[in-house]
Amino acid sequence: MLRRKPTRLELKLDDIEEFESIRKDLENRKKQREEVDVVGASNVDGAVTLSNNTQSREQMIHDRIGYKPQPKPNSHAAQFGNFEF
Repeated sequence: MLRRKPTRLELKLDDIEEFESIRKDLENRKKQREEVDVVGASNVDGAVTLSNNTQSREQMIHDRIGYKPQPKPNSHAAQFGNFEF
């Protein structure tokens, strides 16, 4: 394994501003979620709200990592035709 000299990292003003804007955006989202959770908890349909939050959370994670799931065919003929087992 080759050793190399440590790389110097510089923090720029643009980086700080971008960090602050992202942090404020995340805090606003967190506050909105908390407000929705409080309203959803007082609702009679709390179970439906919970499942919607789970789906939206899963969708948000997929969007963040760039995952776009493709539906799998359910027929065996389609699986054998593509050699997927």
